[in-house]
Amino acid sequence: MGRSIEMMKTGLAVILALMAQPAAAACSDGRVTVAGDFGQAHFSVDVADDAQERAQGLMFVESMPILSGMLFVYEAPQVASFWMQNTLIPLDMLFAQADGTITHIHPEAIPGDRTSILGGDDIQYVLEINGGLAARLGIKPGAVLQHPAIGPDAALPCDG
Repeated sequence: MGRSIEMMKTGLAVILALMAQPAAAACSDGRVTVAGDFGQAHFSVDVADDAQERAQGLMFVESMPILSGMLFVYEAPQVASFWMQNTLIPLDMLFAQADGTITHIHPEAIPGDRTSILGGDDIQYVLEINGGLAARLGIKPGAVLQHPAIGPDAALPCDG
């Protein structure tokens, strides 16, 4: 019973947060928009765009606000593989190709698990968000990421 109340509170918080977001939010380094058949969701993010930042990721983070995450940016498309060693919270991993199109979602990665999580070939961006949130919002493969790092060939480019 307690878990279902907690899930309802989380769902309500997500709905309220999405409703509070402006419809045409500006692109910025600290924000990723995910757009798809479900609508749009805006996440406050830290960007990991060098080897040291990507290696650290969200290790040792004890909690994360509901519409927050980390965007991993690689220099070029590649095979992307993650694990959850030293990660304390469950995460959804959204794997995207060079134009920002999400090709795979790994839901609810298990904290501390050392099993390799393969995101696929030709992955250039990975957005990590709170575990279970992608399903609650209706984010599916085919949705797209919008962020300045994705550049001019993005499926959903930044204006200006």
